[in-house]
Amino acid sequence: MANENRDNNWDFYIRSLSNSARDSNSASDPASDPSILQSVKKLYELCKAENSEDLVARVYPQINKLFHRAVASLSQSRTSNGLLLLVILQFYLDFGEMVLHDADPSLRTFFRSCLSREFSDPAVAEATLDFLNMNKKKLLTSFPSLLPQFFPLLLKLIAWNGEKSEKSFLKLFPGLMSPGSFLPLFPSLVDLPILLVALEKVERSSGSLIGNSIASMQKSTAPEMLLALMDEAYTGSTIGGGGGDSESEDSNTIDVADSLFLDLLKDENDGLAERHWTSPGMATVLQAAINSPQSDRLKQILKMAPRILDVYFAITLRDVNNSLICALIPLLMSRNATVFPDKSFSYEIRKRILEFMLAAFQRSPDFIALLKKPIMDRLTEAYDGPAKTELALQLCWAIGEHGGGGGSHKDAARELFESLELLLYENLSSSRLGLRQESALSSDRETFRKSSQSRLLCFVVTAIAKLATHHRELLPRARVSLGKVARSRISDGRVWRRARDYLGLMNEPAICLSVLGPSRPSCGFTRNPGTVNWSDGGTKMIAHIPFYILGEQEGPPFHDFSFSDILPRR
Repeated sequence: MANENRDNNWDFYIRSLSNSARDSNSASDPASDPSILQSVKKLYELCKAENSEDLVARVYPQINKLFHRAVASLSQSRTSNGLLLLVILQFYLDFGEMVLHDADPSLRTFFRSCLSREFSDPAVAEATLDFLNMNKKKLLTSFPSLLPQFFPLLLKLIAWNGEKSEKSFLKLFPGLMSPGSFLPLFPSLVDLPILLVALEKVERSSGSLIGNSIASMQKSTAPEMLLALMDEAYTGSTIGGGGGDSESEDSNTIDVADSLFLDLLKDENDGLAERHWTSPGMATVLQAAINSPQSDRLKQILKMAPRILDVYFAITLRDVNNSLICALIPLLMSRNATVFPDKSFSYEIRKRILEFMLAAFQRSPDFIALLKKPIMDRLTEAYDGPAKTELALQLCWAIGEHGGGGGSHKDAARELFESLELLLYENLSSSRLGLRQESALSSDRETFRKSSQSRLLCFVVTAIAKLATHHRELLPRARVSLGKVARSRISDGRVWRRARDYLGLMNEPAICLSVLGPSRPSCGFTRNPGTVNWSDGGTKMIAHIPFYILGEQEGPPFHDFSFSDILPRR
């Protein structure tokens, strides 16, 4: 009886699919008939329960024809096809080997033809993420290039659907990273707010995003539609529009070849494209974003993007090889100052960028030597704004902390030392940091400028002292540089006092090595800067221990103990 009921059910659902192919409405738009989706689900469940090759072979032709009809109807369909196609794709993944069906073309067709139109549909977005997570292992094994290729489309999906999809997206996110997508993925994550702003303006211009392929709009043979869309969607600026209704805002046009917007709204990964943040179109977009109230979607993505970036950096440190990380660091430097102009968002993004760079340098100090050219370029930009100043500060710290890449990179250390010298002398001679000093500065701005200058000088002075401690052939030049600072008596006493203290330390090589030397193991010994090895007191002269340096104190030592209390007795 059970087998008879099963056969009857099977026959009923097969007939439903066959009848739908003959019905004019269902044939041209299969998703418009809800019974078709239910029939496919039931047939899949029967095949799964029976695990019968004969049953799968009899079901497959009907389901395969349905897939192609649904794909063909996408451009005219008023109904979402995503849920139907996902059930069929699951059938292909589970039973493709039985019927010799390669699921790869079908999966790519779904992304290009369906998801590109329906990523903004909440039901399709949720079902897509569930489908990809459920099949993640098989997808990464059998189709390893699929998710990395379509990561821009999946970023559209998460940008539009927001926090309710974040958990599922983060589970899937590691699958988006591959050698080919690793570098392009970073700027796309940083630019998620810009992507959302563009999508929202597309929606305001053309109506609901569901059922409309932005990628196809870009390639449309009807340029007037694309021009009007791009005009409203991105900049609001115009070029010579021509046409009769020149007073209408909707008829104004912009340069549709603007590579920035084409890159932002693409569906597939086509490599690392340079994004021109100084273009008039981008400047207008950013200005409009600043002046307009933030939508709920934008508020959500401003919070989500830093969390997604955390996962990206964690995976990078754990799984990515050094050559790719080394290639990423210059990209981080270039994007540090160009992020969406929201105060909290920019702080969170820059904080993560700087923390990752320092972690990468800590793990592989030779990156500093390998990347000496971009590092030196960033040092020359320390005058160009707070974000670039902070980057220069952190790079100065890394140069000093890791000895310019280590003892085996003496030529690179010398070149980095010269860049630090130049930065030091420029600050001493000009007494300014940031924008070129104007004739009249407000008191607050003047205070900030002086504070930034002092902070930069302290970092540079320390980096010079530490670099010379790592590479002793640089000591004579370091003494000259620090001597000039110590004699300068610039307004902030912390700077020249620090230079004077480092000069004093350099007269005690053993102590200088302990305080300013490398923290990484060297020649079998581990030195921790700021820690004196008291067990060497019986054989090394440590009487001139500069307690006043560590506590920034002057005058007699403040301690009330004798060295015999702390030196080991024989």
